[in-house]
Amino acid sequence: MAGSLLGRLARRVLPPATSGTDQWQRVPLNAAVAAYLQALGPDELTAVEISGDAQSALPWRAFTSRNYPEFDLCAPLPEGHERYDVVICEQVIEHVEDPWAAVANLRRLAVPGGHVVVSTPFLIRVHEEWGMRDYWRFTPRGLRTLLESAGLEVDEVGSWGNRAVVVGNFGHWPAARRWLPLRDEANLPVQVWAFARNPGP
Repeated sequence: MAGSLLGRLARRVLPPATSGTDQWQRVPLNAAVAAYLQALGPDELTAVEISGDAQSALPWRAFTSRNYPEFDLCAPLPEGHERYDVVICEQVIEHVEDPWAAVANLRRLAVPGGHVVVSTPFLIRVHEEWGMRDYWRFTPRGLRTLLESAGLEVDEVGSWGNRAVVVGNFGHWPAARRWLPLRDEANLPVQVWAFARNPGP
């Protein structure tokens, strides 16, 4: 009942649909990650993506996807495990029971000088679809602190959201829909992301 009421409210206050198929790529999170990865020169790099393959289409020298439950980001990594130039962890940290262990492993997966890309939701509803539990939310400051606690050097933290997208999430999933505005309200982030590096062994 409440969900349908909020959904009707969202439909009344949100702008009408617009044409164009590139809205999702223009969402600031996706644009920022795409620009960052392109700037790294992926054709010369190895990459691993945790629980996904959204970045597999880039021309990596080699690409690996590591998925739960075969790969548990919170579990100790085996001796002599593979390391990568780029470690990508998008929309995963909120689902792990121990985010401190998870980011420590993100650092261990990156070669010295390697890059770590993390994104996570903030003002978004609890989502436990597909058997995944939902534990955490991190502000931009919180995500920076989490990554630095593992010894990663954070180069950039970003966020994006606005009240229309927050309200839209009450009745729809995902929050970013092609008819929602892309303006940013810094105090209403729906997504938070960070780009970091492994400074050493």
